[in-house]
Amino acid sequence: MLALEVRNIGKVFVEDHKETVALDDVNFTIAEDEFVCLVGPSGCGKSTMLRIIAGLETATSGEVLFEDKPIKGPTPKVAMVFQLFGLLPWKTALENVEVPLEVLGVPKAKRAETAMEYLKMVHLDGFEDTYPHDLSGGMKQRVGIARALALKPEILLMDEPFSSLDELTAKTLRDLVLSIWRKRDEPPNSVVMVSHNVEEAVYVADRVIVMSPRPGRIIGEVKIDVPRPRYEHRRDERYFQLVDEVMEILQNGNHKQ
Repeated sequence: MLALEVRNIGKVFVEDHKETVALDDVNFTIAEDEFVCLVGPSGCGKSTMLRIIAGLETATSGEVLFEDKPIKGPTPKVAMVFQLFGLLPWKTALENVEVPLEVLGVPKAKRAETAMEYLKMVHLDGFEDTYPHDLSGGMKQRVGIARALALKPEILLMDEPFSSLDELTAKTLRDLVLSIWRKRDEPPNSVVMVSHNVEEAVYVADRVIVMSPRPGRIIGEVKIDVPRPRYEHRRDERYFQLVDEVMEILQNGNHKQ
């Protein structure tokens, strides 16, 4: 069953009477319980596509369907984790997680309880009263993940969430997100992640969708058939074949049949 459908999305930015085509006729679907990665060269519109799905950006043409209805704006059922954390520096970790719940009108006691629950989920209990300037990069991103998950979204969007972190921290957080997603009795059901790191995409995704240089178009996709957990298979020949397959599409613009 489909969780999300992207139909004929185009995006044109206009600045000083000059048009820049960011996305051109982008089409793809996301199934329920699927983890999908979007990869492509810098500036190809990956993040713009994610913001359109989140309802934070308006497409020039086309539509995104969630539960068979067009997304017209932000919805708590589709939550986003940002590359640069997006935390409010004057609020504690707990208060940052509470922000979207407050916007939704959740009573103070309930939102504090929910925020604490998700801080514990990302292993930040004990840091709920800490301000962002006293948190490491990895801890800030954990707060960002907790904030998105606190909405209990059906779809989690992640915009290069680990790119500013050292590799050990990034690996820890990748595995944390995967472990949360694989708990089928709790949201999110599906994840869409933007990455510029092909090996990372193959590690986390069920499918890798490849975009062209700007204007961004879909030029191929690769189904990742390596069993999970993938840390047990990172030295397998098949794993490296899939990394090479994605790289070939990126470099040559077509999918080897």
